[in-house]
Amino acid sequence: MIFRKIKSDPGLAPDGGTRAWLQVVAGCLINALTWGYSASFGVYQLYYTTELDLPPSQVSWVGSIQVFLTFLVGVLSGRSADAGLAQQTVLLGCFLGVLGTFMTSLATTYWQIFLAQGLCTGLGMGLMYMPTVAVISSYFQKKRALALTTSASGSGVGSIVFPLVVQNLQIKIGFAWAIRVQAFIALFFSIIIISLLKPRLPPRKSGPLMELRAFLEPSYSFFTIGMFFIFWPLYFAFFYVNTYATSKIGVSGVTAANLLVIINAVGIPSRPLLGFLSDKWFGPLPTLVASSTFLACMLFVWISVKSLGGMYAWVVIYGIATGGTQGIFVGALASLTKDPSKMGTRFGMVFSVLGFCTLAGPPTAGGMIENMKGSFLGAQIWAGVVTITGTLFIVAASWADERANKEGSPGEGDDETSSNTL
Repeated sequence: MIFRKIKSDPGLAPDGGTRAWLQVVAGCLINALTWGYSASFGVYQLYYTTELDLPPSQVSWVGSIQVFLTFLVGVLSGRSADAGLAQQTVLLGCFLGVLGTFMTSLATTYWQIFLAQGLCTGLGMGLMYMPTVAVISSYFQKKRALALTTSASGSGVGSIVFPLVVQNLQIKIGFAWAIRVQAFIALFFSIIIISLLKPRLPPRKSGPLMELRAFLEPSYSFFTIGMFFIFWPLYFAFFYVNTYATSKIGVSGVTAANLLVIINAVGIPSRPLLGFLSDKWFGPLPTLVASSTFLACMLFVWISVKSLGGMYAWVVIYGIATGGTQGIFVGALASLTKDPSKMGTRFGMVFSVLGFCTLAGPPTAGGMIENMKGSFLGAQIWAGVVTITGTLFIVAASWADERANKEGSPGEGDDETSSNTL
């Protein structure tokens, strides 16, 4: 049976074992199909602007709506996971993701691309991602950050595979068939995901869609605000590094695509490495502070990159910074949730907020570039300043969490029927 019956009392999280780590494998594949696919949008951005002659800011809305829905739909898919519908929700998400990719291969106009790659695929990504985070978190306690960051490393795999497939196959068989090959890869991944994903906790039938009482916790509120600022410019480089390389340095489209692959490749080991360091010594929130500070510094360094050699050096270091930040972010958020049965709901609430900043981020950067007649300077400064601002809020969240733990704050586990819920 695909949808198996769950024990009413599963006991403590095993923190390991074959079944637990198979959930991490499923999470790796889902990260490849969601964040890996989103992180490879720069290849599509370059194709749509050069081959279809579409404005960069207009094209970036396709990738932005995709990321927006991945975050926003998390509030629904996260709650459905808590209600015991994780496998069914992921199955529907995989179906929509594969369907949207196939339909993208048939698209010839902007509105068709927007509907297929933006809306349909984005909706599928939102449905499949959040339940997996909740399932993995239920299997791990002491090693949770390591498990989640290892799972997140799958996004690096996807962000390497998909750009290489599109960039290399479109030369041989055309863009449409290159996208269809990508769809078949997504279908293959989906079959493995559904066969591996096994929820551990019994359904939480009662409870609201959102628990607004969580925002009364200073650590949770500061964290949400901080990640809003950090994620606002996060996809700017992923969407525009190809355009920057071709327009400012004068490299070919193939070389530009390789730069994006490098960013994503070096981020693969940085995710589990930070998870290990977090679990072993530093803790998730302090590790996130260090990683996001490094990320902000690299955004400012981007301003000085003027040669191909400098570009290669920058994408390597930037890839480590952004990969680590994206990976440890999930572990840091999990550390603020003490009740595993509410993991999906509380994750979904933060993700729904982040959806709005990721929706606006790349178009904001694109508008700045167009208004400055092709100059990236304004967008680069904006990205660095906003990331530093977000990091300061994460520092506040870390202090608040440490204080709450010392004082024995009631946190999210009390008064589930509070009036401050929806």
